[in-house]
Amino acid sequence: MGGIVADTTIWVDVERERLTAAELEAAFPGEPIYLAPPILAELEYGLASPATDKQRARRETALAALMLRPCIPITAETGRIFGRLAAGLNHKGRPATHRVQDLWIASVALEYGLKVLTANRNDFDDIPGLTVLSPPSPRAKP
Repeated sequence: MGGIVADTTIWVDVERERLTAAELEAAFPGEPIYLAPPILAELEYGLASPATDKQRARRETALAALMLRPCIPITAETGRIFGRLAAGLNHKGRPATHRVQDLWIASVALEYGLKVLTANRNDFDDIPGLTVLSPPSPRAKP
């Protein structure tokens, strides 16, 4: 398949206007950028617990725009990959319990041959076979 699954950290930067979708596309030309269900879960959680009405409105607008992007499904094979990753990390002394969503994102990426784009490389760098990309530097909010 090829392309990129962008982690929640990327979409939060877009929502906070530190990065635009156009800047992402320009930084990775020819690479389709996808969503995955765990990312939508994290964003929906953030939408359900905003600090202010203004923040809720901004998050709703950002999530509505994101929903236009293709979302890679979680399959039975994704679950099997997740189980192997979690067990392997636990055996290496890197418990998987605190990073469940990241492991789902990594599992989707591995299943579909995608790279992961994240501002938190440490969450993904120890996952075997996964290509991890860093985003263009976010700009200060205007």
